[in-house]
Amino acid sequence: MAVMDTFYLSHGSPTLSIDESLPARHFLKSWKEKIYAQRPSSILIISGHWETAEPTVNVVDRNDTIYDFYGFPKPMYKLKYPAPGAPGLAKRVKEVLMESGFKRVNEDKKRGLDHGAWVPLMLMYPDADIPVCQLSIQTDRDGTYHYNLGKALAPLKEEGVLIIGSGSTTHNLRSLSADNGSVASWASEFDTWLKEALLNGRYEDVNQYEEKAPYAKMAHPWPDHFYPLHVAMGAAGETAKAKLIHHSWSLGTLSYASYQFTSTTS
Repeated sequence: MAVMDTFYLSHGSPTLSIDESLPARHFLKSWKEKIYAQRPSSILIISGHWETAEPTVNVVDRNDTIYDFYGFPKPMYKLKYPAPGAPGLAKRVKEVLMESGFKRVNEDKKRGLDHGAWVPLMLMYPDADIPVCQLSIQTDRDGTYHYNLGKALAPLKEEGVLIIGSGSTTHNLRSLSADNGSVASWASEFDTWLKEALLNGRYEDVNQYEEKAPYAKMAHPWPDHFYPLHVAMGAAGETAKAKLIHHSWSLGTLSYASYQFTSTTS
C-alpha cells in the first residue's frame, strides 16, 4: 500500500528513551493510535546523528543499537531496539538516488541505528518488527541539497516505505537551561517562523532558512538536526500539506515540534 505521508520528528534529548515527564515521549507512544495507523512495509529514517561525506545507507540484516551518547543514566545503555535491517530497501535507496543524479551513494554493511533513529522508533513501534534502513546526511551541503535528496526518495512511498526525518526543530546544546517552563525568545521566534513557513507551504524559504529565518544560527549552530526536515519535506513534494502534530519544549530552548507532510498526489 502506498504511503502518502512523510514525517519530521524532533527527538530532542536521549532521555526521551526513559523520561516519562517529557510530553514528546507520550506523543510518540501514541503514534499508531493517534497519528499514523497504517503499517508501512519498511521504514527509511534520516537521523541528524549520522554525518558522511556522501549519502550512505546501512545494509544490514539486523540493526544493532548504537549508544552514541555519554554520561546519561545507566538504564539507557541497556535498552535494545533489534529491528530487522532492510538491505533490499537500502539497495533501492541507492538506486533512486543515483538515478536522480547523486553520483555516489555508499553502503555501510556494519552500522546499526543511532539514538536519533532507535529512540523514537522504540516508542512508535515497540515490537521492533518493521525493517529499518538508515540514510546519512551531508553537513557540508545546504538545505536545498537535502530537499532534493528527499525528492529523489519520493518513489519509495509507492512501495509502502515510511520516510522519517529525525532531528530537533531547535538544537543549540550550549544554550540549554533549567527547565522552569520559560522559553528563550530567540528559540520561540525561530520555532514560530518555521511553523508559519511550513503550514503556509513556504518550503523554499525553509530551504534557505539561514537567510530567511530569525536567529537561524542560534537555533542551529550546526545544521545536522535540521537537514532531516528538508529530506522529509522534499520526499513529500512541493504541493504537500504540512501539519504540526506535536509541540512541546524542554530545557528552555529545545523544541520538540514535529510535522507531518501529506502528499496531494500519489
